[in-house]
Amino acid sequence: MNPDFTNVENARSKMIEQQIRPWNVLDPNILTLLAELPRERFVPRSHRHLAFVDMELPLAHGQVMLAPKVEARLLQELSLLPSDRVLEIGAGSGYMAALMARQAAEVISVEKYESLALMARQSLSEAGISNAEVLQANGLAEDSRWSRSMFDAIVLSGAVEKIPDHLLRQLNPGGRMVAIVGSVPVMQAILVERIKPTGSSPASSLRQAVLFETVTKPLEDAAKIPHFRF
Repeated sequence: MNPDFTNVENARSKMIEQQIRPWNVLDPNILTLLAELPRERFVPRSHRHLAFVDMELPLAHGQVMLAPKVEARLLQELSLLPSDRVLEIGAGSGYMAALMARQAAEVISVEKYESLALMARQSLSEAGISNAEVLQANGLAEDSRWSRSMFDAIVLSGAVEKIPDHLLRQLNPGGRMVAIVGSVPVMQAILVERIKPTGSSPASSLRQAVLFETVTKPLEDAAKIPHFRF
């Protein structure tokens, strides 16, 4: 057996057992997916030796890949179904889009920087994933290429101080959104669910839950909340 292959697989196994399982990522389908989808192929070549380390990895233009355990936990919380349409804001390397595309029907991932969008498209193609589309644009803008559509799941792969209202309106009944909300040094990963209407409650409503504390790079075009000084 190729010793390099053995070393990579050992590192991948340790990532899953020592980082991801302890973060309560126990869904067997997700654990299998993490074992099968080669994360290292979505990492810039200069940092591939760090592909399985418990840290964010640098990308071009000052962007980052989320830490493996954060990606895995957010993916688990989305509870994706094979029929789901997914929107991701911030494609980065394309790895999160790849994970979601393996579980959902369709993924639209929006990336601000053209070089990262090209990288993500190439990595997705090389992984044989054809149901994920990467668009180059400001993902937080109301762009007709995606803002007029409804989605079963939405992911913000970067932090915001406040989730834009127009993205919340794009959640289908029963839809889920994961996002990291707040500002340094206090940020929380949250899950937002749009509750399906019932006979006693004909209008849909939103339910929010805090998942865990974390800190990551903000999305560059995210709106700022005014902070008053006295």
